[in-house]
Amino acid sequence: MRALLLTAVNELQVTTVPDPVPAAGEAVVTLRAAALNHRDLWIKLGQYAGLRWPCIPGSDGAGVVTALGAGAPAAWLGREVVINPGLDWGASAAAQGEQFSILGLPRAGTLAEQVAVPVGQLAPKPAHLTWEEAAALPLAGLTAWRAVMTRAAVQPGERVLVTGIGGGVALFALQLAVAQGAEVWVTSSADEKIARAVAHGARGGFRYTAPDWAQAAGPGRFAVIVDSAGGAGFEALVELAAPGGRIVLCGATRGNPPGLTLRKVFWRQLSILGTTMGSPADWEAMLAFVARHRLQPVVSSVLPLAQAAEAFARMERGDQCGKLVVRMAT
Repeated sequence: MRALLLTAVNELQVTTVPDPVPAAGEAVVTLRAAALNHRDLWIKLGQYAGLRWPCIPGSDGAGVVTALGAGAPAAWLGREVVINPGLDWGASAAAQGEQFSILGLPRAGTLAEQVAVPVGQLAPKPAHLTWEEAAALPLAGLTAWRAVMTRAAVQPGERVLVTGIGGGVALFALQLAVAQGAEVWVTSSADEKIARAVAHGARGGFRYTAPDWAQAAGPGRFAVIVDSAGGAGFEALVELAAPGGRIVLCGATRGNPPGLTLRKVFWRQLSILGTTMGSPADWEAMLAFVARHRLQPVVSSVLPLAQAAEAFARMERGDQCGKLVVRMAT
């Protein structure tokens, strides 16, 4: 099969590799589409733990089950599926266990024509989604679901701020919160991304590059803030949170927040909630919610597998608004 192979830091090529062989309890999915996440970029840049070369990256994918290993239920054969990228979550719903891993490292991922995964990772493809939309759903949708619905428990009518709109998780957090009946606002460095967010249900947004953006947004205004950046801007989020508010963190792309004034956190009864990926129960609940509300992941662009390197370049430039999807030849 053809696959995108990372052979060293910043060295990637589309090449021919052996077809995957399903182990007992596994299925081979012939992929129709896969999608990139920032995790894939960090692996390419050598900025991720547990790097192994060569590797096939990619956590998101959708396709058709074309082979089964011993003991795998025959009913899966020929089914259109999406893949849950979170492997071996563990017994506790509160947090992932020590064996938890994500598809695409160390296990071969979805930026290939085929991938082998345990059948427990499969779910029927939502019927209202295209292959490209279905491929864009898993990691971003699951991460956003746990942040918005499980950890922050957003309620109808609450005012929510989603920072850094444009990435897959942030856009899906916006869509989930809007569908839940919340009043959602966003931040971005680009007016066009704010406009796209408004088209997807946001009330409005703020340019976080403006010196007075937090004052314009309104200190103490937001019951829930969803952030994946951290860094120097986190202090402003503490100011923006309403008394008793929840700030849910699903990443730290800008590093640790310097000089955080903890008095503002405890005196105003704020909750700072960490989250990553999601449990099998989160996965099932997210898929049911997506089907019920007919939510469609935002796809920024679609490229063939042969141009997967360009998809990585676009993510590195940060000029996408939505998911970068790679389409497999059919």
